[in-house]
Amino acid sequence: MSPEVIRKAFQATENGFFSIVSKLWPTKPQIASVGTCCLVGVICNSTLYVANLGDSRAVMGRLVRATGEVLAIQLSTEHNASIESVRQELQSLHPDDSQIVVLKHNVWRVKGIIQISRSIGDVYLKKAEFNREPLHAKFRLLESFKRPILSSEPSISVHQLLPQDQFIIFASDGLWEHLTNQEAVDLVQNHPHGGSARRLVKAALQEAAKKREMRYSDLKKIERGVRRHFHDDITVIVVFLDSHLVSKACSTKSPNISMKGGGVINLPPNLLYPSTGAT
Repeated sequence: MSPEVIRKAFQATENGFFSIVSKLWPTKPQIASVGTCCLVGVICNSTLYVANLGDSRAVMGRLVRATGEVLAIQLSTEHNASIESVRQELQSLHPDDSQIVVLKHNVWRVKGIIQISRSIGDVYLKKAEFNREPLHAKFRLLESFKRPILSSEPSISVHQLLPQDQFIIFASDGLWEHLTNQEAVDLVQNHPHGGSARRLVKAALQEAAKKREMRYSDLKKIERGVRRHFHDDITVIVVFLDSHLVSKACSTKSPNISMKGGGVINLPPNLLYPSTGAT
């Protein structure tokens, strides 16, 4: 396991989707406008690899033994045009395009269309031959482009796990739009482990309802397609770490790290890492 192995996996996924778009373009051209963020966590030999593409986020809860509190530590880097450094990156990559990022309705967007600067898919902003009719007009650019506007290159960070590392929250931006890193960590830490992800989703929806000056129960009654106008989609996974096994792995470099989500799952070691060589 290495950052390069993860990069190759992302690229293989991107290439696989490109081939599907090419095949379906004559009959289902709108697939060229389909894309997704991608957030990946891999644990191997007491090392945590976090790879992100888009604006999802991974946050760790780490115990401070001196005080007993659990601090939030952000593990991933986001690619959203609302972040100044992302806008600067786009402008440096496209120096001849003064409209590479546009402020539209008080929201920074790449080409005035999309907020994220990196993704899987969104082929219409990566290959000019798919940015034309019969793609819907709202996705088509007036001018052609020679280099991809969006990237599929993930940001990868590597962290040595410590015995005081308690859990990791993997979530889409719909959660972080309404909860801070520390609020999310506190919510997980101060309640039973069971149902942690569902509890985080509910807390975010309650905040979304409050911002709209409506009751949570009324928000829940709105059809999902219409609710997109009230809050973004929210996906959450909480991974709990076994501190005893993390401590053992740190001292022995054993690859057998235990993780538990809704319950305890014992997986054979060869399912967690390649027994020969990673490709």
